[in-house]
Amino acid sequence: MWRWVRQQLGFDPPHQSDTRTIYIANRFPQYGHYTPQKFIDNRIISSKYTMWNFVPKNLFEQFRRVANFYFLIIFLVQLMIDTPTSPVTSGLPLFFVITVTAIKQGYEDWLRHISDNEVNGAPVYVVRSGGLVTTRSKNIRVGDIVRVAKDESFPADLVLLSSDRLDGSCHVTTASLDGETNLKTHVAVPETAVLQTVANLDTLIAVIECQQPEADLYRFMGRMTITQQMEEIVRPLGPESLLLRGARLKNTKEIFGVAVYTGMETKMALNYKSKSQKRSAVEKSMNTFLIIYLIILISEAIISTILKYTWQAEEKWDEPWYNQKTEHQRNSSKILKFISDFLAFLVLYNFIIPISLYVTVELQKFLGSFFIGWDLDLYHEESDEKAQVNTSDLNEELGQVEYVFTDKTGTLTENEMQFRECSINGTKYQEINGRLVSEGPTPDSSEGNLSYLTSLSHLNNLSHLATSSSFRTSPENGTELIKEHDLFFKAVSLCHTVQISSVQTDSIGDGPWQSNFAPAQLEYYASSPDEKALVEAAARFGIVFIGNSGEIMEVKTLGKLERYKLLHILEFDPDRRRMSVIVQAPSGEKLLFVKGAESSVLPACIGGEIEKTRIHVDEFALKGLRTLCMAYRQFTSKEYEEINRRLFEARTALQQREEKLAGVFQFIEKDLILLGATAVEDKLQDKVRETIEALRMAGIKVWVLTGDKHETAVSVSLSCGHFHRTMNILELLNQKSDSECAEKLGQLARRVREDHVIQHGLVVDGTSLSLALREHEKLFMDVCRNCSAVMCCRMAPLQKAKVIRLIKISPEKPITLAIGDGANDVSMIQEAHVGIGIMGKEGRQAARNSDYAIARFKFLSKLLFVHGHFYYIRIATLVQYFFYKNVCFITPQFLYQFYCLFSQQTLYDSVYLTLYNICFTSLPILIYSLLEQHIDPHVLQNKPALYRDISKNRRLSMKTFLYWTILGFSHAFIFFFGSYFLIGKDTSLLGNGQMFGNWTFGTLVFTVMVITVTAKMALETHFWTWINHLVTWGSILFYFVFSLFYGGILWPFLSSQNMYFVFIQLLSSGSAWFAIILMVVTCLFLDIVKKVFDHQFRPTNIEKAQLTETNSSIKCLDSMCCFSEGETACASVGRMLERVIGRCSPSHVSRSWSASDPFYTNDRSILTLSTMDSSTC
Repeated sequence: MWRWVRQQLGFDPPHQSDTRTIYIANRFPQYGHYTPQKFIDNRIISSKYTMWNFVPKNLFEQFRRVANFYFLIIFLVQLMIDTPTSPVTSGLPLFFVITVTAIKQGYEDWLRHISDNEVNGAPVYVVRSGGLVTTRSKNIRVGDIVRVAKDESFPADLVLLSSDRLDGSCHVTTASLDGETNLKTHVAVPETAVLQTVANLDTLIAVIECQQPEADLYRFMGRMTITQQMEEIVRPLGPESLLLRGARLKNTKEIFGVAVYTGMETKMALNYKSKSQKRSAVEKSMNTFLIIYLIILISEAIISTILKYTWQAEEKWDEPWYNQKTEHQRNSSKILKFISDFLAFLVLYNFIIPISLYVTVELQKFLGSFFIGWDLDLYHEESDEKAQVNTSDLNEELGQVEYVFTDKTGTLTENEMQFRECSINGTKYQEINGRLVSEGPTPDSSEGNLSYLTSLSHLNNLSHLATSSSFRTSPENGTELIKEHDLFFKAVSLCHTVQISSVQTDSIGDGPWQSNFAPAQLEYYASSPDEKALVEAAARFGIVFIGNSGEIMEVKTLGKLERYKLLHILEFDPDRRRMSVIVQAPSGEKLLFVKGAESSVLPACIGGEIEKTRIHVDEFALKGLRTLCMAYRQFTSKEYEEINRRLFEARTALQQREEKLAGVFQFIEKDLILLGATAVEDKLQDKVRETIEALRMAGIKVWVLTGDKHETAVSVSLSCGHFHRTMNILELLNQKSDSECAEKLGQLARRVREDHVIQHGLVVDGTSLSLALREHEKLFMDVCRNCSAVMCCRMAPLQKAKVIRLIKISPEKPITLAIGDGANDVSMIQEAHVGIGIMGKEGRQAARNSDYAIARFKFLSKLLFVHGHFYYIRIATLVQYFFYKNVCFITPQFLYQFYCLFSQQTLYDSVYLTLYNICFTSLPILIYSLLEQHIDPHVLQNKPALYRDISKNRRLSMKTFLYWTILGFSHAFIFFFGSYFLIGKDTSLLGNGQMFGNWTFGTLVFTVMVITVTAKMALETHFWTWINHLVTWGSILFYFVFSLFYGGILWPFLSSQNMYFVFIQLLSSGSAWFAIILMVVTCLFLDIVKKVFDHQFRPTNIEKAQLTETNSSIKCLDSMCCFSEGETACASVGRMLERVIGRCSPSHVSRSWSASDPFYTNDRSILTLSTMDSSTC
């Protein structure tokens, strides 16, 4: 328990050694001096708080906010010295704000704890004391032997010991790690592979030495020392032996593995960035404005203090006859008295800092976030997934995005490959309805028109297939044509690492060359989705891969079973960019089949239609298809013996094994005969192209960050519209040194400057990126900023985060968004200002660690253009309005001091001081910030360019801030001096001659102020619902009712009641009512004139778009009523004002959606709370 507490508090010391020693099954040596290493437990922690640190950590984060810290200081000052107002006036709002915020953030973190507990409490099977024990995932220790069954996820990073297969192999899918749904093969060392039962594993005595945890998903080095019959056998361990946490076991009944990395030390967890509190640009602007208001506050306090002492320089004002000083006051220090007076004025004016702003913002974000989840347009029916909000603090940031960084596989694509076309011996074919169609002249069809390739079974009637030894490279008749296609698709069916879950061979491959074959009956699993698509295509065309039986690969050709012996597999690697198999044909010949990128296969070919195939491959690539070339080579017995000897020597070498294998592979894969090329399509998600184009129109730059190969990534970028055909593609690839990288970057920078007319796209790989970021960050960023699109391939997870970090800290400080679906995307999701997880088919790491989660990439458009736009406009208005109404509130208090000798007398009653921001003016702005729609959502969706109008935080610019501040000061002057001119000279406003006092004066100012600021909010509202009407007019009504009850009754629990009968007397005066109406109209008249002028002569793009939409689809513009054809002149003017101001009542709107809308043909958003009447007004 104590160790766990130390881990939670971060006091557990780091590992000192560079390696860790793990005793399998925790069988520690019984002799010698052995100090066991300390390892962490298997808990995964994605939450931010713990039971121990919630209070101090949350309070620290909240008091980082300027307003909270300021009000804490004011509260302490009120406790320490005699001030004009009670400590309750600042302490109560502060406590309310801190409590509400803590509850909100605690609730969100509690949901993360629930998610963590679900993972940590999952049942697992562990081998202990010779038996299989059920325990929880969090209880797994380093060294435990864990059993994992088919379709289960690995609970920790395990070294594979054995599986249900004799060779100790198993297949896993890493969909939750990198989005790839294809299978990857892992193998155990031979000595442990035979230990397939718990009893056998209980006899295992072995030690693993491996490196300490590191984030690289694809790197693992270690060795296993196995003690058998008093002898020690040492076996190397590599990435092929390591099963990563989060991956899922497939096509294997069960495996046993030993835990080497647990909990937050697993590779999956190490690729998570440490969580930090994300703060939106709006919040940063709020803090800036608060500092400005703090300066205004201090200035007012200093001015008041100085003027007080200046005024009191005259003896008659220093100690008037009605306010004699005590002896203690006369002898007190003048400096201390000055400081005390300054602090008293500070407390008196402190309400200019709107503490309730933060709690309103918190409520707005928390409640507003539910609209995203309720939006039916963000609901994916197929997967039954709706949008999720994990962090509501960033809603408005969705409207400020300038860069989108997206993963490729599983985010832009479905990761489902489909065979489309192929080129066989210089002739191009495409698949149409399950049959191959030739696009050029063939030996049996000299015309250039499309001709169906007759089925193998039909051609077989003309001539029997020759044996596999009769391979030729150029056709002379129909039989040779069959040989070519037969050999091409046999190469496709044999050159792969595909596995089959179940074999059902009946009626497979007996029919013609059509689409009703094996894929419907055989379930293929592959380490690459390309391989699976190609093998399935070959099966549709009559050559069906049946499966492996030991070293035998079985293929059915037109119902005839052929067995090929698999001699060697030359695995794919990124340097060669190809893979090969060496098989022995039924006739005994040794054949090499090669499959790989055209850039690696074509140079190694000496025969076949090389040039024609190269042209076809380029044509396939232009269509955005993924291409592979197929070639073969036939070995003589002597050649094969030499190859076999070299492969054995290289594979058993202990030193420089990789270099020796590369040399042997190069020796083998030469003098090839080209068979043709394949083209498969990685199916894009629905509306990906349209979404990327819309993002580009909105002024957002899109970067694709992927771990895929260069060719694959570029191909998908072209097909999804990320790269255009007319775009000049720049490449920064395979850079080996800093100097080479710098030279290449210089060349690219010059090209970008010289060719500034055309658009540029940049492709960079992970290795070159590391060099560029190490020494040449500025040059690299200059190139990137001048490119319309950037694609980074072969990226490690932390490299993705580093790229985003680089953009974030660039001089422009742009707002970034990262979107991905795999665990390898978590680091970039957490690094970006806004992180969005795609809820993929398998794995939820990205969705769990993101700020928002959606089911499909296409939903990003509505999330940004509609929700982001609305949230930003709402909160920007909320922030400005809060400062405005607090300036209106406290400026009369400052002006009042000039008329009371700066005696620190309050203008308002303390109850009004406390309730002004909490009750009287809080609800209208809160409801506005939740429901306001200043423009129709459909318009925002269809016109992405409108997103540019709110970028760069324009609605919270200094110019707008000054406008609202000056507006607040001007209204405050009207409140104060309007009331002063009314009763300043003659305080008798009642018919009986009774006079008003200072509380009546303050109440008059307060009444005008409450009505004016509420009416101002009504002027800002464009989208009226019954809720808006209720809170707007209800707030004014509540103020009057409350004041009548508060001042009309003598409350026994109040020590003093200055307001008794004051409000009732005020409302008894007709002059007071006239003054209230006159001052409210005076304040708002200039606002209305300005709005009319701006809308008529200086409309914004949003207003223009709204007007265009209005003219085309909204049949009634009047917010209160509709006019008949014979409307009066006054009604016409009123209607013009409604049109100019932009009013539109939802109850009088009919929308005319077009069926050709690019995104959504209807608006089912829960945002539209009012009913839409489709009838004409």
